[in-house]
Amino acid sequence: MQILLHSDPNTDGSHLMAEHLQAVVKTAMGRFGERVTRVEAHLSDVNGQPKSGDADIHCTLEASLKGLDAIVVKDHAGNAHQAIEGALRKLKRAVGAEIAKHDPRGHRSRPAVPAAESE
Repeated sequence: MQILLHSDPNTDGSHLMAEHLQAVVKTAMGRFGERVTRVEAHLSDVNGQPKSGDADIHCTLEASLKGLDAIVVKDHAGNAHQAIEGALRKLKRAVGAEIAKHDPRGHRSRPAVPAAESE
């Protein structure tokens, strides 16, 4: 999976942020295997100033899926790490739902545990 980071001049686009993004995206999206081919992150500061306030950092994540349309989610927070985490939570749900919707077996990839087995 290819993971790309784009940032405006007022957000952290450093090598360390790119490494953090790589780690959290691989962890979050790893369960989808090769179905997710690329994730692009766009970080921006709404105010356009180096010093940001509450929820000024926006993170847009775009995931490219094999054979399906790309999925785009957005989140905002007080810092880049929180914005990325929020957007990743949304992306996991959206990608899981999209893959399940197109599952040829007609059910989700993780089968439900019957009540008798869960006791």
